[in-house]
Amino acid sequence: MLVTLQPPGWPRPKGYANGMAGEGRIVLTGGQIGWDAEGVFADGLVAQVRQTLLNILAVLAEAGAGPEHIARLTWYVTDIEAYRNAGRDMGAAWREVMGRNFPAMAVIGVTALVERAALVEIEATAIL
Repeated sequence: MLVTLQPPGWPRPKGYANGMAGEGRIVLTGGQIGWDAEGVFADGLVAQVRQTLLNILAVLAEAGAGPEHIARLTWYVTDIEAYRNAGRDMGAAWREVMGRNFPAMAVIGVTALVERAALVEIEATAIL
């Protein structure tokens, strides 16, 4: 079981946690991107984020984990402004795939990813 770490007096973050604690087996994913099992990319940032999250869950399922086990996500996005502007749609995609699970997260703007068509890459750390 994961516990959200919320220092007293800090404002509650929206869509992520300041920190998480848990005990158990740690599962790490490699950076996942927004393509399907055939290597076809979803169209646009939000669609790629949705597919990337589904890919993370597919890898975690191999260890018996689900979204409730994710303690941390690190996002790499090629267009930070597009990420900032996609709030509502990104939130809907998140809730559809991840439910009400909000791990600790970091989002980093990068100039490019290895796969040229990738707009986002996400690494996950889960604790079972």
